[in-house]
Amino acid sequence: MKLLETINDPADLRKLPRAQLTPLAHELRSFLLDSVSKTGGHLSSNLGTVELTIALHYVFNTPYDRIVWDVGHQTYSHKILTGRRERMPTLRQLDGLSGFPKRDESVYDTFGTAHSSTSISAALGMAAAAKLKGEKRHAIAVIGDGSMSAGMAFEALNNAGVEDDCDLLVVLNDNDMSISPPVGALNRYLARLMSGKFYAAAKNVGKTVLPAPMRELAKRLEEHAKGMVVPATMFEEFGFNYIGPIDGHDLDSLIPTLENIKNLKGPQFLHVVTKKGQGYKLAEAEPILYHGTGKFNPTEGIKPAAAPSKLTYTEVFGNWLCDMAVVDKKLVGITPAMREGSGMVKFHQQFPERYFDVGIAEQHSVTFAAGLATEGMKPVVAIYSTFLQRAYDQLIHDVALQNLDVTFALDRAGIVGADGATHAGNYDMAYLRCIPNMVVMAPSDENECRQMLTTAYHFPGPAAVRYPRGAGVGAKTEQELKSIEIGKGEVRREGKGIAILAFGSMVAPSLGAGEQLGATVANMRFVKPLDVELVTRLARDHDYLVTVEEGCIMGGAGSAVAEALAEAGITKPILHLGLPDKFIDHGDPGLLLASVGLDAKGIAASIRERAGVAEPRLVVNNA
Repeated sequence: MKLLETINDPADLRKLPRAQLTPLAHELRSFLLDSVSKTGGHLSSNLGTVELTIALHYVFNTPYDRIVWDVGHQTYSHKILTGRRERMPTLRQLDGLSGFPKRDESVYDTFGTAHSSTSISAALGMAAAAKLKGEKRHAIAVIGDGSMSAGMAFEALNNAGVEDDCDLLVVLNDNDMSISPPVGALNRYLARLMSGKFYAAAKNVGKTVLPAPMRELAKRLEEHAKGMVVPATMFEEFGFNYIGPIDGHDLDSLIPTLENIKNLKGPQFLHVVTKKGQGYKLAEAEPILYHGTGKFNPTEGIKPAAAPSKLTYTEVFGNWLCDMAVVDKKLVGITPAMREGSGMVKFHQQFPERYFDVGIAEQHSVTFAAGLATEGMKPVVAIYSTFLQRAYDQLIHDVALQNLDVTFALDRAGIVGADGATHAGNYDMAYLRCIPNMVVMAPSDENECRQMLTTAYHFPGPAAVRYPRGAGVGAKTEQELKSIEIGKGEVRREGKGIAILAFGSMVAPSLGAGEQLGATVANMRFVKPLDVELVTRLARDHDYLVTVEEGCIMGGAGSAVAEALAEAGITKPILHLGLPDKFIDHGDPGLLLASVGLDAKGIAASIRERAGVAEPRLVVNNA
């Protein structure tokens, strides 16, 4: 029987003699590669945390001791060792395992972490709660070096460093790579540290120095190594006891070090060096390519995909950004560590001096853009809808309040699929349209997306274009950088009785529903300013109105329509279709939209039910 098959929870793991842990790591890594290649998912990061995961569960009494993983896409080994091995074929699928820690999935998932840089704050809260309740438990935050670029991590370090009696361990998983190539002063600091000539000796401190009986000599040698490699390390300035760096793939180093740390009091900081893609040469060579994969053959590796027949909205943005940069030398592009995901690779290559990756620091990215705008530059912030939520105060206070000229390209608006609720951009229409000075647009196809980006760019104030993940409808994009009139929608289908007011990605399925119902269908285009003239005209000419949006119903675009009708003193039956008041889990995007009635069939069915429209009859000619 394979070792891995005997591990149904960490208690089973802790029964193994230490000599069997390295063979277990080999089995676990092979299982991971085989499993993820069949389902798709995050691969590089998980191959890099196999030994660290084993060591943490082996040394600490989980789940009584708490582990918080940051970011949570590195937790597949954790899921496998905590009783979910047999469910791995369902990873990131509807009703299957989440790709991130999820509290209602397992008692071992102590905190949901799909947005980065939250682990130290959460673990400190757990440690403080244990102290207040008189419980002797450890709280461990495992944070990647990419996540350390966010201010929230340092806010937590600043707080934790003065909590001398909290049993908190921060493990810095230093793999020299966030999703995009790492940036910033912290990364340069770690790179210098790693390249120091004393690193080879220092990384073995845990294995050769820390264990008894040579404790006094060990202490002197450790202090010497630390002094040479990490002089006046900033983590010790924060009040932590800094240990490391040690080899994160060497269980003979990890386990003795963790066992010693377990007996120390107060905030501890362990610096662990790992390699993304460890053990799979193709992923080691191209960790970004293998960061998030679809299905593939592990023997052959990921093959270049055939050129898709339709552009993705991300590609539309990337092409537009380069084209506009040629025209206007004041354009600068900003991303908070999502160069690949936001489609900015080509822009970075062509305009490196105007490209700014600020690291995982969404708040900073928005205020940085505001500063650029005050000096006459034209910043474009490429950011996922769900990540802009983290910079909401900066959006209001630093950009909109000062009416600064910043363009926001909001990728991943609406349902995103496999990444689930944490990455779904379901709320941007609601949280943006209430902000004064904002213009908010939602394109119905690829060409309209390009036009709206141009419109937003030329608008002399804050403007956002929100577009979904994945391919568009196949519309041809015009090369001309053409704007559209602000606040004007269009009727795409003339009908009678019912008018469907569709926003963005919902125009296509609404047209399908309109064909079934003989309804008028309008492409509203603008969430703010709303085309009130079009809304009131449709209300006067039709018996029933329907709004459709791939966003939350509460406070969303449909609410804007209802408010406009109320302001105009028009009373008309209205049905709001959109995302319900609940978090929508992971799964295939098409299935998820159908499950909430946002495909053509579902839209038509909802309208029939509420408006009393009869199903079309099938007429049989018996002649």
